[in-house]
Amino acid sequence: MRGVLCDIIALVEPPYFRGACILMSDVSAPPEFADAAAGDPAEWAPHLLKSKVYEQLLLDIILGELAPSAALEEKRLVLRYQAGLAGVREALGRLALEGLVVRRARLGTIVAPLDLREIEQAFEVRHMIEGRSAWLAAKNAKPADIAQILHAFDDAEMAIASGDFRALLAMDRQFHRSVAYATQNPMLARYIVTLQNIATRFWIYAMEKESPDEQRADVANHREVAEAIAARDPERAERAMSKLVGEPPSAYGR
Repeated sequence: MRGVLCDIIALVEPPYFRGACILMSDVSAPPEFADAAAGDPAEWAPHLLKSKVYEQLLLDIILGELAPSAALEEKRLVLRYQAGLAGVREALGRLALEGLVVRRARLGTIVAPLDLREIEQAFEVRHMIEGRSAWLAAKNAKPADIAQILHAFDDAEMAIASGDFRALLAMDRQFHRSVAYATQNPMLARYIVTLQNIATRFWIYAMEKESPDEQRADVANHREVAEAIAARDPERAERAMSKLVGEPPSAYGR
């Protein structure tokens, strides 16, 4: 499986995908460790401070609160996130492996530029594998997985009404992590989470431009995937996920 996935990743070549290929291990991981890049998932357990710093940095990058190409000074990040320097450095190191920040000798660390070519490539690979991941989730999900998937967007209507994109983003990340790990194939899941982190930089941009009705329709598409997985209907789940992945930036005339 690893060889096949690495062959797919090689088609698009961005360094964060190659890094994922290097870092993937055969160690299984529960959903709460879904996006751990390390071989031992416990190294990025959610309760660890470095994991919390990573998550906050990631959300701020995706939401544009840390703008593309913005300098990331470690001391300022320590103050911003009330964290230790070691935790900040480890979080930045992980984000660098995922292609979300760029570290340059003597020049410091910056937020990765918003490269639409790379986002296009992420969408290409997502179309290759995410529909199949939903198919596998419908076949293999455990009851606890299904519960997480079904309830991921429970508060979506409230978040849409208040314009809370951070909350919507957190729901979206939880949903896709849960589906990915419901496949019971942690290696595949880690690839999907890496792809999702890249593609979501465009998804949140598109979401912010949608009307509330369009946002609710997007949530309904997520729930369609969830219902198909809960119904143990692999073909329906695959179709729904393929629709949910959506269009790349080029489809929007950019």
